Order: sequence, then structure tokens, then C-alpha cells
Amino acid sequence: MKIQERDKELQDRIHRAAEGIGAADALLITAGAGMGVDSGLPDFRGNQGFWRAYPAIEKMHLAFEEMANPKWFKQHPRLAWGFYGHRLNLYRRTQPHTGFARLLAMGQGKRHGLFVLTSNVDGQFQTAGLAEDRVVECHGSVHHLQCTQPCGEHIWSAQGTHLAISSESLQAIGTLPACPQCGGLARPNILMFHDKFWVENRTKGQEEALWQWLEGLMVGGHRLAIVEIGAGTALPTIRKRSEFYAKLHHATLIRINPRDDHVHKARHIALPLPGQAAMEAIWQVWSEQNKG
Repeated sequence: MKIQERDKELQDRIHRAAEGIGAADALLITAGAGMGVDSGLPDFRGNQGFWRAYPAIEKMHLAFEEMANPKWFKQHPRLAWGFYGHRLNLYRRTQPHTGFARLLAMGQGKRHGLFVLTSNVDGQFQTAGLAEDRVVECHGSVHHLQCTQPCGEHIWSAQGTHLAISSESLQAIGTLPACPQCGGLARPNILMFHDKFWVENRTKGQEEALWQWLEGLMVGGHRLAIVEIGAGTALPTIRKRSEFYAKLHHATLIRINPRDDHVHKARHIALPLPGQAAMEAIWQVWSEQNKG
């Protein structure tokens, strides 16, 4: 395909995406790790990407799947909290890119608003202004803690937790977070690999709220548009759920991904772009379409 033809087809898709969002009564945003890349966050794509972000872990020859394992809180708690403490500090100081604001502005103007489903644990949507009761964090959140045992189902905010991390060894320095109930070691309320101890009641409550919202849309016959951003195929949790909801609601799925943008239905729209660039392009068209 010639460059001009390719550019024209892409522009046509962007216009279709803006029209689909404009015609909907509600907006479901589904987001994977690629959503945060334009904010400067690593997406841990492959060992090389992970090790670029964490050279201390490269020296140990550990893949992300090996490091993101609850066993380290027992075997090497300072390394475990060094890894997750560094991520907590990083996410706290990272400002969401403009694509977040564009999405929220388009969704909040809908008759039935918007909901976000994300596998990200970074809290970037809340930082961008999304209400807590409008998000599902299906893998949990680094901004909430739980007991490593666990001694119960208690989950609490990490707001008062501050960790100093060694830049050379990636080990946490000083007192490690403790469970307020039993005094044992605390950990992030994140679903890790091979994790038998994740306390899931916070996420379960979020899932129930999403289901009630979607059920209300279906009962009322309201039109839903789905915008999926940065959800890859290596861990296809978000992609599968996007497709499931699109089928259930006969909704338009707008899949934004610079590498894995393939869609299976003619009514769906594939945009081979990074998240921020795609949202800025859609926003420009959407704003023109919705003037006045």
C-alpha cells in the first residue's frame, strides 16, 4: 500500500473512531501496559525492556515474571520492596500524558459516563482525575497494601508509605511496611505471578460495580463504545475482555496499539498508533464533530 493511501485509510479510521465515540451513550476504556508508555513508564516488553528499567535485576538474570513473584517477600524482602517501592515512587511522580485527559473528557460528557478496566497497577487514571468508583484494576494497585501472610482480608492505602531505594542494589533502605493488624511484613495489593495470597476483595468490589453499570446499559438499550489502548497479546487479559464486552453489547471496539492492532469484526476499528498520538488525533476530529 502506498504511503498516501495508507495515510488516507488511517485518517478514515480516526474519523470512524471519533464518530463511534460521539454516537455512544457510554464509554468503556480498557487499558494495558502500553497506555503508560507515553507518560514515560516502562512496559517491561521482553527481558531487554525490563532490564533497561532495572539493571540491578539484569545482573541477577531474572525475568519480569520471576521478579514479580510473592516469594521474594519471604526470601529477600528488601529486594522485593526495592522493586515495588521503586515502582511506587515512579508512579507517584509520573504525570499522565494528555491522552488520559482526552479520554476522560469524552467519556464524562456521555449520558451514562465512562468506566475504565485496566490491568495496570499504576493508578494513572485516578491521577488524571477519574473517580475511584469508575475504575476496575483487575491486577490490583501498588497504591494499596495487604499483609504478606495474609492474616486477614484487610487492604489499606499506601499513602503514608515512603521508601528509600538503593540505586545500585535496588534494595529498600530502612523500615519496611508492616501490617497494622499483626505487625508482619506488608506487600502491595497486586496480583503477582504464582500468587496464592493476593487479597482480591477490593478488585472484586470494582468488578461488581462495572458489571452493574454494564447491565444497566444493556437493560436500557444504551449504546456502548469501547476504546482499548496498549493491550498486548503476551498477556491478553484486557484484549479478551474488550472483545467479550464488544460481542455482548454489539459495541464498536476501537483497538489502539502500534504493533498488535488486529481486529476480528468489520465494525471494529484498528489504529496502529501509540496511545497518546491516537487520542490526540481522535480528539481533534471529535471536537470538530461536537462543536456547539
